[in-house]
Amino acid sequence: MVPGAGDSSQSTGAATPLAARKSRWIGQQYADITKLRELAARHDRASARAQQRVARLNTRIDKLRHQATLLREKGQTALAQIPEIEQEMKQHERDIEAATNRTGGAPVGSDVTGLHYRVRKLQQKVVDRQQRARALELRAATKTQKTAELKVKVDRYVETARLEEQEAVAYRQRADRLQLVTEHDVADHLKATAGGAKPPPDEPPATL
Repeated sequence: MVPGAGDSSQSTGAATPLAARKSRWIGQQYADITKLRELAARHDRASARAQQRVARLNTRIDKLRHQATLLREKGQTALAQIPEIEQEMKQHERDIEAATNRTGGAPVGSDVTGLHYRVRKLQQKVVDRQQRARALELRAATKTQKTAELKVKVDRYVETARLEEQEAVAYRQRADRLQLVTEHDVADHLKATAGGAKPPPDEPPATL
């Protein structure tokens, strides 16, 4: 039996449990890195989902604003017709007055009653257009109110996206830092393993 061989096996055996624990610890670090990157990916996905909702809500808001604008324009168009109708009414009233003066108190003829009927019809048109304008304005106001409610949701989703993005960046940075530490530990472990694997030089036999 070569002297010193037992010492080499004992030192190698003593180093093996430590190396195994070191290897398991490095493996756990890699698992932690993977978990951190998974959490970062989850927060990235949540941020992207919130941004997607923001984009859809903004599209809906613009659509509602456009519809409200169209409704108000229609209402203004309906109101713009009223002055012309009122002028026509005044003309009929002047014709009625002139026809009444010509008869000198005689019974009213069909021409005058026809003018009265036309005036009433024109008055009805004025009221109808005013009512239409109010109804259109109410619908426009409802859509404007809806846009305000959606804007609140947009602000909430924007804040959610910002917070989720911050969380994703934080987890990613932690994973990067841990990966740097792990790579350094792996390098040290490989150096130690390579150094411990070399057999010690043979010692000269002891002199009796």
